[in-house]
Amino acid sequence: MREVLLGSKKNYQNLKDQFVFYLDNVSVDYGNCSALKDITLTVNPGEIFFVTGKSGAGKTTLLNVLAGDVKPTKGRVFGVDQNVRFISQVFQDLKLFEHRTCEENIWFSYDRSLYKNKNEFRSDMLELAKVLGIQDKLGDKVKDANGGLKQKVAMLRALMARPNVLIADEPTSSLDKESSIKLFDVLNFYNIKRKLTVIWASHNRELVKTFPGKIVHLENGKLIYSGHACFI
Repeated sequence: MREVLLGSKKNYQNLKDQFVFYLDNVSVDYGNCSALKDITLTVNPGEIFFVTGKSGAGKTTLLNVLAGDVKPTKGRVFGVDQNVRFISQVFQDLKLFEHRTCEENIWFSYDRSLYKNKNEFRSDMLELAKVLGIQDKLGDKVKDANGGLKQKVAMLRALMARPNVLIADEPTSSLDKESSIKLFDVLNFYNIKRKLTVIWASHNRELVKTFPGKIVHLENGKLIYSGHACFI
């Protein structure tokens, strides 16, 4: 059973000062396979939170539990109700529209309640695209883009939704180290400027150890380590 702290958007401002998510002894089983085993952890507001582990360790399942897409077989998940938590997700398959341009894909995150007008949205989009080095690629069809460009478009689209929480599953798998660092710098900026809570899953523990934040390391569905990257 999944439990949430219900409330209005106004109440979110108070609730988020306590925690964003709290997992209490959570397990997830798929038939005879245990994807997560007795996970207890807290994600605090404004935290940069890395989930590391090899393929099959349970990273994606943990992210899906946090996003509310998967219900625990055992244990409880506490968090602010999804209607007021404002989560953006970047999936491994990215969920981009292949026959539309990069810019058209990004426009799907436009919400007139978040922006003064479309000009403000486009101005912010162009500024962020420039930082990510893809401003000259916005007119390209996604089907013609390489994996790195697709990941940047998916991340840009997620950030343009102005979420409180960003959940990203292997967002740098197709990026080189320089591009990965640049992407983290963007997320770090949003974390500082807008108190964005970032939950980032990666198999590359050596890369994320170079970034400030908290690491949760999984092995075979079990929580092996939770703490600051510099101590791992």
